[in-house]
Amino acid sequence: MKREQISVFDIFKIGIGPSSSHTLGPWRAAQQFVETLSAEGALPIVTGIKILLYGSLAKTGKGHGTDIAILLGLSGDDPVTFDVGAIGGKITDIETSNCLSLGGIQDIDFSITGDLIFLFSESLPFHPNAVTFQAFLENGKAISETYYSIGGGFVVKEGDQSQGKAEVDLPFPIDTAGDLLHWCIKTGLKISEVVLENELAWRSEVETRTGILNTFRVMKECIYRGCHTTGYLPGGLNVARRAASLNKRLLGDREYRNYDEWVLAIRNTGNSFQKTLDWVSCFALAVNEENASFGRVVTAPTNGAAGVVPAVLQYMIVFCDSFNDEKIMQFIMTASEVGSIFKKGATLSAAMGGCQAEIGVSSAMAAAALTECLGGSQRQVLMAAEIAMEHHLGLTCDPIAGLVQVPCIERNTMGAIKAITASQLALQTNPDKAKVSLDAVVKTMWQTALDMNSKYKETSDGGLAINIPISLPEC
Repeated sequence: MKREQISVFDIFKIGIGPSSSHTLGPWRAAQQFVETLSAEGALPIVTGIKILLYGSLAKTGKGHGTDIAILLGLSGDDPVTFDVGAIGGKITDIETSNCLSLGGIQDIDFSITGDLIFLFSESLPFHPNAVTFQAFLENGKAISETYYSIGGGFVVKEGDQSQGKAEVDLPFPIDTAGDLLHWCIKTGLKISEVVLENELAWRSEVETRTGILNTFRVMKECIYRGCHTTGYLPGGLNVARRAASLNKRLLGDREYRNYDEWVLAIRNTGNSFQKTLDWVSCFALAVNEENASFGRVVTAPTNGAAGVVPAVLQYMIVFCDSFNDEKIMQFIMTASEVGSIFKKGATLSAAMGGCQAEIGVSSAMAAAALTECLGGSQRQVLMAAEIAMEHHLGLTCDPIAGLVQVPCIERNTMGAIKAITASQLALQTNPDKAKVSLDAVVKTMWQTALDMNSKYKETSDGGLAINIPISLPEC
């Protein structure tokens, strides 16, 4: 059986909120469709296009910005570099002009209401997150492709599950936690060191290091920006941003001018249990308030769970005095391997597995990473990941009005705190006496996902989404 090869940069992708599966994935799918049209020489003769959204993409697409992401992707814009402040203006221009510049090259007539169709009652069998693009050509022919956004920004084209990444000869092929532990025992390497050796099969160590530190740069800028931005989140729920006011209240009159000085100011507030809890919550809130506002974030492993790993990493930097590049790289590489194990053995998609696939996985990733950075053994690292996920099993995804706001934002604070607790438990435990393995909890998570009622899988058809009396025109 062909092994799935996942890099640290597959788990941690730079993009735009609010959702990796409903925003980043469809954005990438739209880009791929434009690339197909260009490769076939059809782009200059496209006269019209229709987009069909199925399943969860239809039911919560408006709240997750799926329509916006697809239009930007078809326009040739990239989520890594596109100016988040220009999103509203770009969409307004398309809407008012009834014109879409396909790939930024071919102008076609386009109606957002008529050509972008939400099929609320239809779902395709492979995955709930499906989108079909139909391009109509001036010669009377048409080109149609269907894509599935399978979680974490990963996209699969119907009939092609290769995900477009060339297979390489990895020194340490890993599908399961058992595989990972085998290589660690055989070589004596830490988990992060095994990851780095595998990354070298794709690129040089300098390129890997630069990429990981750039990922951290985006994370810390997101936290800092979120802790200093006030107002209300878009979408109509009128959810007030809390991170900035909490940051101000916790810091008092302490002054700082940049991120580094901010870290020192936070340290000077003390490290009592209550203060630590407040700060971890503040970090997580900041990221997911940015995510909900179409800000630039890092999937970790998804956008809906993007606050957990950065919050725990920031906790390590501030309260464990680990503000150096080596520790940051160690943290991110360890977290990525745990995320890839869940991707291979279960799912990162809330539309497939509920929120256990997002917050649960991110909490396991963060717990493992923190444990290694604090000196835990390889077995303790895997134990921390297992503990974190074990206590997220069965967590549903029921976003109110289809927005990645309630209960999503607060769930990131819970996931971060659970990750720290799981790490502490693992560090104080002999892992040889553990009753549950990480592989067992991955298997259990997937079985739970299969058994979970579809209304609790990012459809807004169940849970809080139907028990909170809110009616929004766009949802």
